[in-house]
Amino acid sequence: MAEITPVPLADLTTLRVGGTPLRMVEARTRDELISALQEAWSQGEPWLVLGGGSNLLAGDEPFDGTVVLVRTSGIQRVEGAREGHVRLRVEAGHNWDALVEYTVAAGLAGIEAMSGIPGSAGAAPIQNVGAYGQEIVETLVEVELLDEATGEVETVSADALGLGFRTSVLKQHYGRGAERSGVIVSITLELQDVGAGDVSVRGAQLRQALRLAPDAAVSLRWIRETVLATRAAKGMVLDDADPDTHSAGSFFQNAIVSASFARTLPPECPRWPMAVEIEPVTVIPLAAFDGVVPPPVSVQPDVKVSAAWLIEHSGPGKGFRLPRSRAGLSTKHALALTNRGGATAGEVAELARYIQHRVQSEFGLLLQPEPVLVGVEL
Repeated sequence: MAEITPVPLADLTTLRVGGTPLRMVEARTRDELISALQEAWSQGEPWLVLGGGSNLLAGDEPFDGTVVLVRTSGIQRVEGAREGHVRLRVEAGHNWDALVEYTVAAGLAGIEAMSGIPGSAGAAPIQNVGAYGQEIVETLVEVELLDEATGEVETVSADALGLGFRTSVLKQHYGRGAERSGVIVSITLELQDVGAGDVSVRGAQLRQALRLAPDAAVSLRWIRETVLATRAAKGMVLDDADPDTHSAGSFFQNAIVSASFARTLPPECPRWPMAVEIEPVTVIPLAAFDGVVPPPVSVQPDVKVSAAWLIEHSGPGKGFRLPRSRAGLSTKHALALTNRGGATAGEVAELARYIQHRVQSEFGLLLQPEPVLVGVEL
């Protein structure tokens, strides 16, 4: 590993905010990454792992600890895949979109809808990244995890990571720490080997985003190019010249609410059921049948609702800025809080609090931040 002269986190994060850490280490190999973290943990100092810096809002004050820059890379085919599938082991620092590009070129399906998401492969399972109804939980097999409690690397199955909607046991949610403290060293995905030809597109949300009929078949390459174009139109593909991309992506999570709460929202608010609703079946043993059939009990699945729609219909629209603030909503997508040039973390946080207040006042729902917040309060 190499200890380097610390630079402001504003230079390393896509939101372009954040103070300078006390110490900074660059890890380019697996062994360097493990060694750097073990050393930081042994000294009991604050630590922060930084990959692509795309899901972080860091405070303006200096970070009083060590920042480890994960610069590992590499993709390796490994054994154990089901028939018709391929397993890939990917180093934690590997660029996520470069990984997606690799899989599409190789004809491997499963993560193509997540094209254009910034960040590193090792960060993807932490918040179960996803886009257009496709999530990494669908393809993740396991991770190699450097556990802070033991200082050892262990293989952890995807089932043990508590992967849910933008969450896992490794994620630090706003207001509480991670359930398990550690750093992902590598991830293993199992992808379907479909080749370069056209394939059917699973998932209503993805078909809707791509404007495809239920029976449509397209190539992985077409899906990737269409998703990239769609994200670019929303300012969700990094571009140094475009302030709309100087963000942490979607700052607020699409909210998961009960079906009954969803019915209190305007019918125009986009929503997607989190599970298929199945009609209940009642089985009564013949010997116990008394001629009365109890009414069925319907259990309705939770519903995901659009945070972007809630924001725009609570007052703040695309391009909204508070007076004298250098932070603002993207002019292309109301879910992205952006740095319009020289904004501080405090200004971004102020805007986030205002939006939370407006949505809660209008719809009775408190939006939760998606990025990890370090040294910042909402």
